[in-house]
Amino acid sequence: MAATPASFRLQVPDDAIADLRGRLARTRFPDQAPGEPWAYGTDVAYLKQLVEYWRTGFDWRTQEARLNAVPQFKVPLHGIDVHFLHVEGKGPNPYPLLLSHGWPGSVLEFLDIIPRLTDPAKFGGDPADAFTVVAPSLPGYGLSFAPGQKRFSLEMIADCFAELMTGVLGYERFAAQGGDWGSFVTSRLGAVHADKLIGIHLNLLSIRRDPKMLENPTPEEQKFLGELDVWLKESIGYQWIQGTRPQTLSFGLTDSPAGLAAWIVEKFRSWSDCNGDVESVFTKDHLLANISLYWFTGAIGSSFWPYYARMHGPWPIPDGGVKLPMGYAAFPKEILRPPRSVAERMYTDIRRWTPMQKGGHFAAMEQPEALTHEIVEFFRPLRPR
Repeated sequence: MAATPASFRLQVPDDAIADLRGRLARTRFPDQAPGEPWAYGTDVAYLKQLVEYWRTGFDWRTQEARLNAVPQFKVPLHGIDVHFLHVEGKGPNPYPLLLSHGWPGSVLEFLDIIPRLTDPAKFGGDPADAFTVVAPSLPGYGLSFAPGQKRFSLEMIADCFAELMTGVLGYERFAAQGGDWGSFVTSRLGAVHADKLIGIHLNLLSIRRDPKMLENPTPEEQKFLGELDVWLKESIGYQWIQGTRPQTLSFGLTDSPAGLAAWIVEKFRSWSDCNGDVESVFTKDHLLANISLYWFTGAIGSSFWPYYARMHGPWPIPDGGVKLPMGYAAFPKEILRPPRSVAERMYTDIRRWTPMQKGGHFAAMEQPEALTHEIVEFFRPLRPR
């Protein structure tokens, strides 16, 4: 018999907030390396400003209230307590939609997109397009973490989410969308649990990153291979350390809030469509809300585990790929942008492929209206009426 979800409300203790501020006040910063700011990682001058605002201006209770305004639950599942948002749609026949986040994100990414998906009429849309949204915290992330709990690979996360949707919540079939690790989880669901889904939508493609993957590449494929080569040389250091020595890294980021902020904010800057100015896309409050959730839950070390499992295990999408209908929103500043000819090797039924005008890796935060439009348009012909 499936476990019954229990309503959940987040309340970080006052002494934890006071401890954070005390640690921030005692931050010991490194010197700035020579050369352009951000050339070698997080800029010291920017981080000093962010840390000072975190200590003296940031109001965690306001961000906590934003999360608590959304119905939240926890349920014992696959050996841990899984946290998830569950927002009923407003329309004649809302369809269940699973949203999966990634690293270094959280369910906070979805707070601007959920109302658009669940209540389209409020934003000028058709109530018939409404979804009922389920957005879990990935096992090992944020509020789906407790010290000492078992670690989850991407394959295990997909199985857990399939059980959440069908066994716990009782949805016989559902739609699924994801980016970052969420795209891998969603693709895995589409491959292994295809009988439970009507289709999948992605804003990152789960493609093997092998420069030797293509023989006799077209000009478009050659361009992608060049971008991939640069990415593999310059941008995946974090994957190697998180995928080989996650425990060692977790000491520093669990003990130093400034270190945690430096590690995460650099990704929000380099992976978003911000032209080098991270606060042109994200406010300090939005950045720090996400960083604070990692801090207060102590989940940063556990959040690294999918990298370790991915690096030491098989490719998570089985041979044969995903045969379900797939849609893709191609945001111009996504970390990697494989051409359709490459994607078709993994996804054999691409129904919608949309080049987006603006946006990057954190699409639900950067372009909530545009991403909502793509999700609605892709799933509209697939959902039962």
